[in-house]
Amino acid sequence: MTSAPIAAPAAVRARVQRWYDFAPLRVAAALVSFTAAAAYQALHLSALTNNDIWWHLRMGLWMLQTHAIPRSGLFSQSASLPWVDANWGFDVVVACAYRSFGLAGLPILLMGLQVAIAVALFLMARRASRTFWPAVVLAAVAQCCLVPLRPSPALCSILFLAIELALLLRARRDGDARALYWLPFLFAVWVNLDRQISYGLLVLVLFCIAVVAEWLFVKSGIAWLEHDSANLRLDHLGIVALASFAATFFSPYTWQLHALVWQSATNVSVDRYFRELHAMRFRQPQDYLVMLLAMTAFFALGRRRSRDLFLISLLIVSAVISFRLVRDNWLVVVVSVAIVGNALYSKETSAGGEHRPPWARAERLWTGALVLIAIFSTALRLPADNVLRANISENFPLRAADYIRRNHLPQPIFNPYEWGGFLTWYLPEYPVSIDGRIDLYGNGLNIAYFKLVQAEVPLESDPSFARAQTVLLKADAPMAQALSTFPNFKIAYRDQQAVVLVRSGN
Repeated sequence: MTSAPIAAPAAVRARVQRWYDFAPLRVAAALVSFTAAAAYQALHLSALTNNDIWWHLRMGLWMLQTHAIPRSGLFSQSASLPWVDANWGFDVVVACAYRSFGLAGLPILLMGLQVAIAVALFLMARRASRTFWPAVVLAAVAQCCLVPLRPSPALCSILFLAIELALLLRARRDGDARALYWLPFLFAVWVNLDRQISYGLLVLVLFCIAVVAEWLFVKSGIAWLEHDSANLRLDHLGIVALASFAATFFSPYTWQLHALVWQSATNVSVDRYFRELHAMRFRQPQDYLVMLLAMTAFFALGRRRSRDLFLISLLIVSAVISFRLVRDNWLVVVVSVAIVGNALYSKETSAGGEHRPPWARAERLWTGALVLIAIFSTALRLPADNVLRANISENFPLRAADYIRRNHLPQPIFNPYEWGGFLTWYLPEYPVSIDGRIDLYGNGLNIAYFKLVQAEVPLESDPSFARAQTVLLKADAPMAQALSTFPNFKIAYRDQQAVVLVRSGN
């Protein structure tokens, strides 16, 4: 009579365990987690709606043609200003994708980066938790937090940070620095793709400080560590840290890149004009999901009463940065996935080591093959270039640019900030007055432009507008409506999207 209540739950647990171990179900879950978001964005062509991808493409094409690195404001009316293209490697990758597949190369590139990020997040969570299903769930939740992703250099930083954290947590758990020997090579590649390598260096610094502090605690007789990080040889860790820092100079710009990163971090004068530099406003569902994931990570540390200096400081610092800059909300997402996965592993081992079905080699091979098939099938469904151009014209002034080129309207041109990057690619013979290269234009030109379009200063007080002979504006912009009434401007072209005005006498 007393055995029946115990047998039933045991039977249920056995049935659930069989489902957990069912290989086709795990392959299907991994496939959906790795490809669903990427395929959706590729089929909806979100890569073609990004403002900045176009100037990345133009710079990459220029570098492939000239075999040189840009050091001034090419394709801009500020061409005399010095400029550091901190993302030059990413620009070249974008240009190679474009040369290989045409405009379809941009969605294909975005899809490939998203799949790589999904796989990296899964592997990081799985290595931290040593379990399959929690890792799949964490990778899926992280991708929901990161939508909508755009093809930008930040995708490379998300990928590399996940790899870095996986290496650091492995070394920390095993007390073996050999896993860290890959870090200098990681940083040598990262530094040429995205300036946000600074976050990778920050994570490494926090790791080194935590290891040294805990080593000092152990030497002082305070043995309260939860892992074997105190067994890491400090000389090996120091060599890895110095080599990683030295690797960040393996760039055509060497020390100039570090100076640029410092300047961007300390310059907040133009923040109010760029939404991506604002704090989270919690107007979108994913903002709340990011907050919930971060809260889960804090809860995981608190529930375990963790004394892990590295994870505690890392989570606090990443949360401060991510909630202060909506552009960098991915930082706390990646960190939270690593911490929650690490907490799941610790919970299991402390409970006596529950059954953890391995991810068999056959499952990995099947998953990899199906992922490649999914990517290839999605790429085949992408439309031809002429259809993609029509899609681009819904967001950018393609027809207006065609009119300017065909009628040889006079230079220089004045253009909206949002369309500057597109014009550098589609209308390179007309240097733009402004585009998304914030560092190129500096505070003076950026602030002057936004004050002008917000009617905070007279029109002719801005030099870029005062010398402009052709003005391209959005059709519904108040500035366009005002200029259409000025006697010294005449409308040369108008459609539902854009209006082109030319100064009288030209």
